[in-house]
Amino acid sequence: MKAISGKSRASEPLPPSSKRNIALTGFMAVGKSVVGKKLARRLNRRFMDLDQAIEEKEGMAVSEIFNRKGESYFRTVEKQVLSEVLKKNGQVIATGGGAILDKENLNLLRERALLICLTAPPATLLRRSSSGKERPLLKGDDRERRVEELLRQREKDYAQAHLSIDTASLSVDEVVEEIIQAVGLRRAQSSRDRQ
Repeated sequence: MKAISGKSRASEPLPPSSKRNIALTGFMAVGKSVVGKKLARRLNRRFMDLDQAIEEKEGMAVSEIFNRKGESYFRTVEKQVLSEVLKKNGQVIATGGGAILDKENLNLLRERALLICLTAPPATLLRRSSSGKERPLLKGDDRERRVEELLRQREKDYAQAHLSIDTASLSVDEVVEEIIQAVGLRRAQSSRDRQ
């Protein structure tokens, strides 16, 4: 995996394609949605927020799905929605932080998208998640310990991304620029502009 930011890692050469989906993964509050929206605008692509698509399908917020039906039900719906979303190309997709814990989801994302993991240290994630009221997996008194525990559990799965970008010291625009440079879309855009 390639990492960027000051710290960027790639596990393999990045597959170039102007049509290939770009999927963002990483822990909650790392910036997947805000980066994804801006990246989609820069690349003139459709933006798809997986959690938002799930909420539309279920008619309730993710936190409500967790509270009423449980995490297992949520993961089942997440898998169905992800499979549907990945049938199309040329999108920027923000996945939920736990989507890649399912091996089939991870394999599908790696096959149908350039999978980019956004990272940040626990203190940064806690600051960005504010009170965490809308984040069902952060319930409890010791949120810092919970973040560290979840990061440890997910570390190997996040490491399967094609590219990793540490967002802690980067602005949203800088993260977007790192992605564009890393995936070689700037070169592809430039050559199309010259033609």
